[in-house]
Amino acid sequence: MSKKSLTKPVGAKKKERAILVALDKGRIAGEEWGVEDSLEELSRLVQTAGGIVQTRVVQVRSSPDPAFYIGKGKVEEIARLCDELQVDVVIFDHDLTPSQQSNIEEKIGVKVVDRTQLILDIFALRANSAMGKIQVELAQLNYLLPRLKGKGILLSRLGGGIGTRGPGETKLEVDRRKIKERIVTLTRKIKQIERQRETIRKRRKKWWVAALIGYTNVGKSTLLNRLAKARVKVDDKLFATLDPTTRKVILPNNQVILLTDTVGFINKLPHHLVAAFRATLQEVKEADILVNVLDASHPKVMEQNEATYTVLRELNARDKPVINVLNKIDLVEDKAKIERLKKSVDFPVLVSALTGSGIDDLLDRMASMLDKERVDTVFFFPYDRSDLISLIYNEGEITDRKYLQNEVMIKAKVTPALARKLIRYRNGRRKIENYKSNDYGKWRKDK
Repeated sequence: MSKKSLTKPVGAKKKERAILVALDKGRIAGEEWGVEDSLEELSRLVQTAGGIVQTRVVQVRSSPDPAFYIGKGKVEEIARLCDELQVDVVIFDHDLTPSQQSNIEEKIGVKVVDRTQLILDIFALRANSAMGKIQVELAQLNYLLPRLKGKGILLSRLGGGIGTRGPGETKLEVDRRKIKERIVTLTRKIKQIERQRETIRKRRKKWWVAALIGYTNVGKSTLLNRLAKARVKVDDKLFATLDPTTRKVILPNNQVILLTDTVGFINKLPHHLVAAFRATLQEVKEADILVNVLDASHPKVMEQNEATYTVLRELNARDKPVINVLNKIDLVEDKAKIERLKKSVDFPVLVSALTGSGIDDLLDRMASMLDKERVDTVFFFPYDRSDLISLIYNEGEITDRKYLQNEVMIKAKVTPALARKLIRYRNGRRKIENYKSNDYGKWRKDK
């Protein structure tokens, strides 16, 4: 057969033809995803990356082949299919070692991409912020470094088609030493941006922060738009959101919180990718509460939820307060399924981010959860400091007030940060004239 070029860029307007390949090792204890389920998700990833799936190839095998991952005979079968179907790329639903990827490419004569490389490719398409682009480039370089052949292979195949997007060929047509230097530079840039973000997070300490988490494409961005009355871009594709987006939300108790939309999780998300995007996922670790969004209409909703919690465990964020949200209930015709999910998920809130159904219930739940974290505090403000009373109205909840001779006494539920900010107006020597407050008395003892 005629060997296709591995370096010829694919035109931007041409959709690449792909063959999907998977290994069926049989059912594994604790593994609920079947091969077809995983391939269906891989197919959606390919569509998101701009490809067209021509066919799927599955080999039943108890363990991977060290040289080709699949058997040599199956590799030859795929080579014939590539010729017959004019395929541009073969995509494996598994991670390949550098030698396996190289051996398969040499045999079949077309580009070979594994699951990690495909996900990185989509991340490259989605990254808009400086941090997002740097993290993607760094992850791609770390992925490519062990795959360099010889002293300084040209990597000009990058920049054209699935599995080749990102930094571009100018930065990557360098030898191993230059790539290592680039990795050091990008790592330094990430640390610098992380310091800047930490400064911003400190400024936000006066507000509670909630992070929208969940599997990719469960409707987190749509929910953010509904809760914050925002206009964040929404796309019915996997990983439509890569860069975190934060908006203010006013809760029913008048409390202001910051709500952050985060990158979606996915099954088989490699540990090293979680580590590579730790700066982006830091928003999850820093949040006060997590709003875990599930797609109630998806047949694998509970398996997706388990994938989410797997990532949370890797982030050491499993113990944070969580509000579970069953989204897309407007798409669920089987009401018995809803009842089953309500039993399987802890205290879920049922919503449709698209229609607005259940949104008030979710806002009430968020307010109730954060109320537990606020402190009852008594303040004494001079009459000329109405601005501070307005501040409490805007950021807290006033539960009582009393007009005294020279000042206004305000009892309110506020965040610990706001209570600290206004500590000079919490004077324990004030007269409180028949005002009974256990919380105030407790505060005096603490002071």
